[in-house]
Amino acid sequence: MKEELQQKVRQYFSAMSIYKDPKATNSIFAGRNLPSFVKDYLLKRYLNINTGEIDTLGLNAFLDKVIPANGGTVKDDILAGKEVTLLARFSIYIDLIKGVKQFAIPDYGIKQKEGIIPDYVYAKHPGELVDGEKWGIVKLCLLPDDKSKGDKNHVRMVDFKPFKPYSSVDIEYLREARQCFDINEWIDVLLSAMEYDPEGFTSMTQKMEFLSRLLIFIEPRLNVIELAPKGTGKSYVFGNLSKYGWLVSGGKVTRAKLFYDKQKQQNGIIKNHDFTVFDEIQTIIFQEPAEIQAALKSYLESGKTTIDNNEFTSECGLMLMGNIPLSANHLPISPNYFDTLPNNFKESALLDRFHSFIEGWKLPRVNDSMIFKGWTINVEYFSEIMHTMRIQNSYGLLFDELVEFEAKSDVRDSKAIKRIATAYMKLLFPQWQKVEDVDKEAFDLYCLQPAVYRRDIIKEQCHYIDPEFKIRMPEVRVI
Repeated sequence: MKEELQQKVRQYFSAMSIYKDPKATNSIFAGRNLPSFVKDYLLKRYLNINTGEIDTLGLNAFLDKVIPANGGTVKDDILAGKEVTLLARFSIYIDLIKGVKQFAIPDYGIKQKEGIIPDYVYAKHPGELVDGEKWGIVKLCLLPDDKSKGDKNHVRMVDFKPFKPYSSVDIEYLREARQCFDINEWIDVLLSAMEYDPEGFTSMTQKMEFLSRLLIFIEPRLNVIELAPKGTGKSYVFGNLSKYGWLVSGGKVTRAKLFYDKQKQQNGIIKNHDFTVFDEIQTIIFQEPAEIQAALKSYLESGKTTIDNNEFTSECGLMLMGNIPLSANHLPISPNYFDTLPNNFKESALLDRFHSFIEGWKLPRVNDSMIFKGWTINVEYFSEIMHTMRIQNSYGLLFDELVEFEAKSDVRDSKAIKRIATAYMKLLFPQWQKVEDVDKEAFDLYCLQPAVYRRDIIKEQCHYIDPEFKIRMPEVRVI
């Protein structure tokens, strides 16, 4: 990214900007498997905002204290009776029947049956310590035996601070700052915020295809399929840029794990996340496939489904990611892209409920020259912006004022087009609040036509599976 554009980022996003030099900082984080939103938070704490230099001694001391590279020392210290403070990823399990609140920290070997959240800590953080995966600063100690009650040793969470450096973000500030960048500059800023160098992409098509991965971050209940060759960075994007997403990589998946576990009376991963991504979909084993398929059909359609007489609702988007074989010309060998999906996903009625398709073969293979170095927006701020934009309903209302569908439009098509185009507006043109703000030519080029195109691919692929599915897309125009 050009130096002039980096300086504009520093000027208009001063407190939220960060200087990135992966080659200089990667060694600091060696041995610690940290996502980018955590790394950026740590780098910001020890960054000289004027020079871009990192206080490596201070950062290393902090890491050794709260994110020890040798996880085994954590249990040793707890067993020795010490209080231990960690910045960690942990999972929470609430047993309503027994009234027990448990936690596990897999990275440090603390199992679910070993971790207890006392009532006073739980009550201190309403809505924070709910079922699912969290990031936070936790203070732990050993709860010794109470022989009169026959209790065993447990690791007790005696204090908790949620990992949320930005307790809130000012969307109005973003809107004002965005007006200082033209669309080409803004696209490059977004790519750099994803930690990729815009100059590593050879065309606007590549850039837009890559940015389309962010739509699921910013728009609720957007359902997407991406098929791509290996090495295009898809797993990295969804596993590193936001604490609000969940990446399912291989292994076995059950309906209970996704939606609701009746035995444990516990919500599944879809309930408390902005998006859930099935990575390497061909390697995931879906147990009870008929039950999962039925639940997915209902959920993808309306955002709710019924599990054992319990109505489940969520605003979580779903994404299927898989590999696809390509020809020597770097195009799919088969015109039927969904041939590579697992059998239980090769049903047109299910696939038609997905809104958008990303043509991952259009993306370059990630190499060292594509890793961004320079000033950009820090990942934690960027992820909070996208999370907050999910509930900004003004863009959907603006779409309704801008767009007209033909009278007999298929409802799924019109909903999909609206959802995709609205997501593009939030991402690319957050400054638009009323019709008078909108450059209609830009809206058509960057939002509406890409939305129609991505929905059209889903329709065409459903037709290959079931010829009864009509390929024709509805007529749609900017008013």
